[in-house]
Parts: sequence; structure tokens; C-alpha cells
Amino acid sequence: MPRWFRLACCLLAWAGAQALAQPLPPEIEAVLAQGELPRDAVTVLVAPAEGGPPRIAHRIDAPVNPASIAKLATTFAALELLGPTFTWTTPVYFDGPVRDGVLQGNLVIKGQGDPKLVIERLWLLLHQVQSLGVRSIAGDIVLDRSAFALPPHDPAAFDGQPLRPYNASPDALLVNYKAVTLTITPANGAARVRADPPLAGVQWPAAVPLATGTDCGDWITALAADFSNLSQVRFAGRFPASCGERVWQLAFPDPAGYTLRAVAAMWRDMGGQLRGGVRDGSVPPASKPAFEFASPPLAEVVRDINKYSNNVMAQQVFLTLSLQQRGTGTFEGSREVLRAWWRDRFGSEPPVTENGSGLSRFESMTARQLGALLQAAWVSPLMPDLAASLPALGLDGTLRRQRQNVGLAHLKTGSLNEVSGVAGYVHGANGRRWILVAIANHPRRAGVIRNAAQALVEWAARLP
Repeated sequence: MPRWFRLACCLLAWAGAQALAQPLPPEIEAVLAQGELPRDAVTVLVAPAEGGPPRIAHRIDAPVNPASIAKLATTFAALELLGPTFTWTTPVYFDGPVRDGVLQGNLVIKGQGDPKLVIERLWLLLHQVQSLGVRSIAGDIVLDRSAFALPPHDPAAFDGQPLRPYNASPDALLVNYKAVTLTITPANGAARVRADPPLAGVQWPAAVPLATGTDCGDWITALAADFSNLSQVRFAGRFPASCGERVWQLAFPDPAGYTLRAVAAMWRDMGGQLRGGVRDGSVPPASKPAFEFASPPLAEVVRDINKYSNNVMAQQVFLTLSLQQRGTGTFEGSREVLRAWWRDRFGSEPPVTENGSGLSRFESMTARQLGALLQAAWVSPLMPDLAASLPALGLDGTLRRQRQNVGLAHLKTGSLNEVSGVAGYVHGANGRRWILVAIANHPRRAGVIRNAAQALVEWAARLP
């Protein structure tokens, strides 16, 4: 059956759906009323996953900010355009011969957008360098990040929280999401501080004084961290003893220098010698890589993105769309690729996308658009890859703390200031599956939609 015919049938079914769809069920109306969330701040859709008219269709053509639910478009488009087995490769070049364990030149690492070059995998990459006989580098370690052409990034621009990991910026050679994990453990009258990973030229305090007789409260603010001099980070405050051990995951205050520092520290800690330094640069012309280091497959990366709503990984995937089709990864190029894919796939106007992660005040989607995507994915050969990437209600990912309806749904969550919602699949009676979209945009009451979504899961799960 031609795609245009299937799309026409789908549009006809949706056109008549309003007459068949019932209004919001009374139990949902009750949750909204109790939480003082206006009906006109909410969009709700419940429909059969395999296609067909909806059972609830409330304001499904109203454009709303989807927050991280926007990752559904990025990840499904990537699965279709790149394929679930797609891998990123990071070529490594020896700019000179290797003699007696010494590379007589530079070691060049070219980033090509790998979203999961975490610190353990950086170790594997450098271990492969050493397995090829390199123990010392006479020149520099050169990092080529030219695969992405990105505008300047201010990590404080979105919400004034530059140290929050969700504000980390993409990078053609992204290492460990540009994040540092500080583990703070009270012991022997002080709080011991352990930083991971080590970063060259960065000195963290070994300990911070304890504050006794105080509640744990906002212990991060109580530390009074001072990052003005990264060679000697200071904690001018105290750590409340009542907190016990705590973990602070933060985006490194010098994001542009993170990868250089991480590579330098890792090479040193592995016993490697470096006569030069670590710097940005480019691959010498006509060079052939000594080897290429491969990422996990896209299907695995998509699971990490959607389960844990990882913004920078989503942006890496988004930029890869234009990198693969146009030779350079840019936000505008990827927006054009996504728009073209949407029009070809669904025959309708695409959602408004900024960076593919949902970390935006400008992205917008409708429940109808999300419903079309979820229904198309359900009947696609890629259904297992996308559905399994969504958090299982009450079991894992961003929904692991829920205690209602455990296991009854797989739902992508989205949350920003003034935005909250879910979209995904509900497991109904007799093996049926239903798509559920519930999003609220409201300056004070958006979070009420979480309780409404639980009620909608229960309602949908009972449908015949």
C-alpha cells in the first residue's frame, strides 16, 4: 500500500475522531480541579497504539512546549535515518612513526559526535593506543572537534544554573558529558572530598569542615564552592554532618577545557609520557587513521537518552543527523533534516525543534503530532528499540520512584519550569496497547499533570 494512501487514511480517521472521542473522564477532571490546573492548560490524547480513532482527544491541535518529550522525535528519526545498529567512530592518527615505544610526532584524536565516550571508554581508546606500542609521545595530543560547527554556548543562559549537568553543551569530541562527580563523606571530624574523573591542572580540596547541629537542607549552597581558580578549587563553607555521604554531579565550570584536561590526566594516569601538551587542532591532510574506536550502537544510546532524559546525548544524536547527511553537524542543518524526515514520514507540518533535546523555550509540538509518531513507531520494525527506551513506570529511568501502576506503562517524561508531561504506551487489558499523551503548560500548576497522568494510565489500562 503506498505511503500516501496510508497517510490519507490516517488523516481521514483523525478528522472524524473528535466525534468519537469522549471528553476527559470524570476522574481526570477531578484531579485537575483538585490541583487547580485549568483544562485549557492541558492537552490529552489516548488512542489505540496500532492506529485508529482516539478515545480521548482534548486540545490535541494546541501547540505546547513538550520539554524532554521532544526527544521522541529526535530518537525515532535517528533510528529510521541512521538505523539501530549505527555506530559513531572516533579515528585516531599517528602523525609520525613509532620507534622504541615513542611516537615521533603527534597523536591526533578526531571526534565525530560519539555521545557515549565516557571516562571508562576513553581509557579503552587510550589503551588501544598503548597496545600499538606507544608509551611516549614526542609531540602533542591533538584533539580535532571540527565535525560539529556550533555557536558559542553560555551554560547559564537557559536558567542561570551553569553547574547543572543538563546544561552541558554538545561537542564533536564529548568526553564523559563534561561532568564531574564529587563524593563527600563525613569521617573523623571532617568531610572527605573525592572527585572523579581526575582533570589535569585541577586541584580539589581534600576535605571540608563539618557543620554540626544543623539540618542537611541545601548542602550544596552550604559548601560555598569557589571555582574562580581551577588550579585550587575552594569550599569556603561547611558540610552538614547530618547529611551523611552525598554525591554532587556538576557540569565542569570550564566546559571548553574539559576534554583536554580529561585526556591529559588519563594518559598520565595510564603511565603514558607526553613531551608536548594537549591542544585543539586538526587531522593532517591525507592522513589515514591507525585505528577507529567505535561507540555502542544507536539503539543502546537511545535507551540512555530516553530512560534518563540525557540532554547532551540527545543533542549529539541530533547533530549527527546533519553530520551524516551534510558532512558537518549543525543545529540548523539538523533541524532541516528532521523537518524533511517528518514531512516525508507523516505528510504533515513538523513540530518546532531547536536542539533536539527539549531543553528549550521555543520547541513546540501538538498531541496529534506525538500521537502520529507513537502510532507509527508501534507498527514499525523499530518498535522494540523505541518502546524499550522509554522509562517503565515505577521501575527505571525517570519514573523509577513512582509507586502507582508499577509496570503498566512505558512513558517518556518531560519537565521544565512551567512544563510537565508524559507520552508513551499504556499496557491495557487483553494485551492491547494504548498511546497516552498528557502535557501541561502552566506557570504554577503544570506539575499537577503527573497525578492526572497516573489516573489516565489506570483509565486506559481498563479499556476493552
